[in-house]
Amino acid sequence: MFKKILLAEDFQDTNKGIVDALENRFQIENIQEELYCDKAFNRFKVAHAQGEPYDLLITDLSFKESHVERRLTSGKELIQAVRSIDPDIKIIVNSMIDNPIEINPLFTEFKINGYVCKGRNSLNELIMAMEEVRQNRTFVSPQINLNSANNVIEMDKYDIMILKDLADGLTKKEISKRLKKNKISPNSESTIDKKISRLFDEFGAKNTHHLIAKLIKQGRI
Repeated sequence: MFKKILLAEDFQDTNKGIVDALENRFQIENIQEELYCDKAFNRFKVAHAQGEPYDLLITDLSFKESHVERRLTSGKELIQAVRSIDPDIKIIVNSMIDNPIEINPLFTEFKINGYVCKGRNSLNELIMAMEEVRQNRTFVSPQINLNSANNVIEMDKYDIMILKDLADGLTKKEISKRLKKNKISPNSESTIDKKISRLFDEFGAKNTHHLIAKLIKQGRI
């Protein structure tokens, strides 16, 4: 099992829960924690330079702003900085984010080894993640389906234009009039209705407000 762990998490209560769980489950004595990414990275650099590197980094993604001046402001930036020094260190992300579209790049681009979604079972899942990662396997919380991130629905300029109009509060009739005025085809209400219905189905939205909320969360509009 891992002998030396660095924990980066800006909530002390969360830190304590993780440390207690790992100490009780694995009897790991060398678990060091930091509330800020910069301090975590500095601790990491010192340990690496002294020939006493960490086996595992567990980090959140979001760190709240404070009065402390920061150079590294997020878990992603911390991961990049750590990877630049030690490409082989095992990294587990422990975060509230549950969107596969946001999580998938953490594996493909940031080369993390495990992802735990914070929730009721996250401490147990973190223990499972550590056991998997130690054996050079990846781990993702069971409720996260990364395959869905590979089936991202592509929208054309026409779709995005209609969605932006909906987000601005225009009705289908008003959108149709605007399209006709700008000589954009197709521009009938029935075509617009079909387009919107298709997007409802593809994104699993219950209504227009739900669809807009989903797309805003994904950064599409």
